[in-house]
Amino acid sequence: MRYLALLLFLPMLALAEPATVIRATDLKQEPASDSATVAALPENTAVEALERKSGWTRVKAAAGEGWVRMLALRFGGATAPKPGASGLTQMFNVARTGTSGTQVTTGVRGLDAEQLATAQPNPDELAKLEKFAADGDAAAKFAAQGKLGAQPVAYPK
Repeated sequence: MRYLALLLFLPMLALAEPATVIRATDLKQEPASDSATVAALPENTAVEALERKSGWTRVKAAAGEGWVRMLALRFGGATAPKPGASGLTQMFNVARTGTSGTQVTTGVRGLDAEQLATAQPNPDELAKLEKFAADGDAAAKFAAQGKLGAQPVAYPK
């Protein structure tokens, strides 16, 4: 009898968690920012969260399946319930995740000591970053357009 109950409960554990994309984001092939883009997901796209890995979540959307940054998703209530979903589904979410399916906070772990010790510079990424740099004249022009002015800041001692 105990095994029968377990067999009936297992499919509930495999249910995907509904989520909504809170800002336009890329659906990536792998959980990495330099991975190939599968599709672009517009804001408010309904997805099903399938798996979490570090700061990434594997999702299934109408545009395909792939990975998005965890902080680009809102879990739970913002999406319409699945067809046939009931309060029973939410009850099983509590058993599966320890919550009713609503996520309040997220976090991403940092680098460990070994990763810091073996870190290597990446000239290609530095070159990408340097493309975002603005010279003083461009910054002054931008500030003038936004009617921004210099503000003195006292440095702490």
